[in-house]
Amino acid sequence: MKVKTNVGTINALIRITAGLTVLSWATARMIKQPQSESNLIIAMLGGMKVAEGIVRYCPVTALFEENGGKIQDMIKSNQSEQTQGQQDQLISV
Repeated sequence: MKVKTNVGTINALIRITAGLTVLSWATARMIKQPQSESNLIIAMLGGMKVAEGIVRYCPVTALFEENGGKIQDMIKSNQSEQTQGQQDQLISV
């Protein structure tokens, strides 16, 4: 499976910076509260952001790029249904 980059250079630098910040914050909290499992999960999420920045590939971005047209169609149809429902309420009042 060939993976192509889907994250730009600036975006990658931001992900690395934010990931290292979250990772260091979670590590400091783990020292104060070693029994808390949530700090470990937060540290893993920060590490994932650092890895996404280094590799320049984000699986969530790839998912939206692959299914972007379908998702946008769903959002537009949902908005049009809401707009139609609001118009029906105004007419009935």
